[in-house]
Amino acid sequence: MLEDENKLIKEAQKGESDCFGRLYDHYIPQIYRFVLMKINHHQEAEDLVHDVFLSAWQNIDSYSHQGFPFSSWLYQIARNKVIDYYRLKKSTIQLDNIDESFVKIASAVEHNLDANLDIGRIYGTLNQLTPDQKDVIIMRFIEDLSHQEISAAMGRSEGAIRLLQHRAINTLKDLLNNNERGNIN
Repeated sequence: MLEDENKLIKEAQKGESDCFGRLYDHYIPQIYRFVLMKINHHQEAEDLVHDVFLSAWQNIDSYSHQGFPFSSWLYQIARNKVIDYYRLKKSTIQLDNIDESFVKIASAVEHNLDANLDIGRIYGTLNQLTPDQKDVIIMRFIEDLSHQEISAAMGRSEGAIRLLQHRAINTLKDLLNNNERGNIN
């Protein structure tokens, strides 16, 4: 969380673009990573992130702190922009070629996804998860968001997020194990 974030939000709501600019500067790297992981195209990710922050600026008056960080609101906007993007594009993505310099793997991934698994295989296998499962995995283990933040971003209860995460991890492990067995045979 950004220092004096609530003050910056209140000032941005009064029309102070410099305050919103500080919020933008702080949150753009993680929102960009999230969007890039979802669409795997740098230029289109940049365009979508621009749309996310434009929408956030245009709707900053509607933001109200409800116990969730400002970033949860931004992730919710980003998630909706990605959904709209796919509704318009109707294309598939390949995560195999993602530049790993844009990806920050949280330390928790080592415990929950077995540290010995090859990260490249995980990226490729993410495509086989449902969109909601993929969102939870990215937000939790790449963006290192809490269950509460993910809950706010996805509009679901924390319990539902935990269950979705559990199922996503199990599915991911099963897919990786099946892929590994297929490579051995």
